[in-house]
Amino acid sequence: MTSTTATPVLFVLGVGPGLGMSVARAFAHRGYRIALGSRSTDRHRGYLGELRELGVDAAAFEVDVLRSGSIAAAVSAVRERFGRIDVAYYGAAAPVAMGPIAELDPQGAAEAMGTVTPAVEFAQAVLPELRAHSGGLVFVGGLSAVLPMPDAGGLSLVAAAYRSYARNLHAALASEGVYVGILTVGGMIAGGDIANAMAASTPAEELAPITLQPDDLAETVWRLVADRAHHEAVVDAMS
Repeated sequence: MTSTTATPVLFVLGVGPGLGMSVARAFAHRGYRIALGSRSTDRHRGYLGELRELGVDAAAFEVDVLRSGSIAAAVSAVRERFGRIDVAYYGAAAPVAMGPIAELDPQGAAEAMGTVTPAVEFAQAVLPELRAHSGGLVFVGGLSAVLPMPDAGGLSLVAAAYRSYARNLHAALASEGVYVGILTVGGMIAGGDIANAMAASTPAEELAPITLQPDDLAETVWRLVADRAHHEAVVDAMS
């Protein structure tokens, strides 16, 4: 594919071997150039090799969402490398303690909610580009935002915050031609780090009913951005 500054660009922040790379491939197949961002730079060579075998113009950037200034620097680097950002996908995740919600204390709640800040930083960093190109921004969140999951602990606060932020941002920006949506996932995503860790200690027959395929989820992300008919898609294998 010939690379020009007119060719659309997807920036995947929080790329991993499961959903993040599936989202990258889904957009690559539609003609997008791909920017990848993650803290695990040792994986970048493999990700880029896979995309370049598809004839895709791709680059990877080191981003630690918990380090001040890292997100803004990465967005600036993507802009310099590709000339634009048309779609931004936020799939970065920081560890959040789980447990009975009735036992969640204020300190635990504060620590959990602190992991939402990078999502807001990312949105603010990419918004100038999205406004310039009538672009789209998609977050991925958890099922406890829409269904009671009392053992999710602080994670339920994070999921609810992501969902509320995405919905309100959508309402604020739709009139400017900017799309904001959220993919709410209830289940384990095959191929991801969490799934691989669980597979080492849990029988496959127990995991199969709650396992979701990342390529299917990535197609849902594509449809959200391409159609702009809905600001949320809920994919639930848990209930």
